[in-house]
Amino acid sequence: MSPGESRQLSASLEDYLEAIFNLATHAQGARSKDIAETLGVARSSVTGALHLLREKGLANYEPYGCITLTPRGRVAAREVARKHDILRSFFVEVLGVETEAAQRAACRAEHALGQEIITRLLSFVDYVAVSGRTGRDVAGEFRQFCEKQAVKSSKGAVR
Repeated sequence: MSPGESRQLSASLEDYLEAIFNLATHAQGARSKDIAETLGVARSSVTGALHLLREKGLANYEPYGCITLTPRGRVAAREVARKHDILRSFFVEVLGVETEAAQRAACRAEHALGQEIITRLLSFVDYVAVSGRTGRDVAGEFRQFCEKQAVKSSKGAVR
């Protein structure tokens, strides 16, 4: 699937692809019940999405059967999962956001941010990691800065 094709998928279909991809990592495929639980949606919604993914040639789906991704579907799902991981990593490791909040934010942001921004974020995360190996803790410095700002804000709010 080309990058242009993956942009034609709705955020919802990308979520379904990612859920199938993650569930199938731990089993031979995914079941619609598990997809519904993972995404917090009704099973009827899963059925509709699976029909669309099958029509687009991204998923192998037969009612009551195990759902797997086609080669094109795996490529698209891997890209969605990669963006999600980059964002979650950035939110947790660089910004110091709590893991659950970072997870939720990454789910929303992965659909909205273009490839250029994702690429820049990945480069920044790499920069932070390289800086850490050379003795500079850029992420730690930033978190300390944020803590100081929070203290200043709370003191200003008390007045």
